[in-house]
Amino acid sequence: MALDQSFVGRTYPPTEPYEVGREKIREFAEAVGDTSPVYTDPEAAKALGHPDVVAPPTFVFSITFKAAGQVIADPQLGLDYSRVVHGDQKFAYARPVRAGDRLTVTSTIEAIKSLAGNDILDIRGEVHDETGERVVTAWTKLVARAAEGA
Repeated sequence: MALDQSFVGRTYPPTEPYEVGREKIREFAEAVGDTSPVYTDPEAAKALGHPDVVAPPTFVFSITFKAAGQVIADPQLGLDYSRVVHGDQKFAYARPVRAGDRLTVTSTIEAIKSLAGNDILDIRGEVHDETGERVVTAWTKLVARAAEGA
């Protein structure tokens, strides 16, 4: 069943603030195999002009994907999550994510398309710090595969 096109442009409420911690940044950098000291050493980060360690560019995915859960869980949209695969991800940064940031995410459905029986859902996540400054915009593409025999 095709997703409801009237949901294009729908914006969901901002998430509760997520506080970015040094340890979370270190763990993420380690998990993705990035050994840059700017992710683990406050002095190295300060030498590059940052107030504290910064997060690897894809760190914010864990925050924005969780926020996209509001879209995914919306029963009126009609998305069958058991059929969903991750199609694409991209980011546009205003500044790096830093330890100590308190970030909120506001998710908006940008597009819904049907292609060969598959539903393609584009979600934009606007990430702001506690002052309201935009930190990054993330776009997530989800593909809901067509049901067997459809």
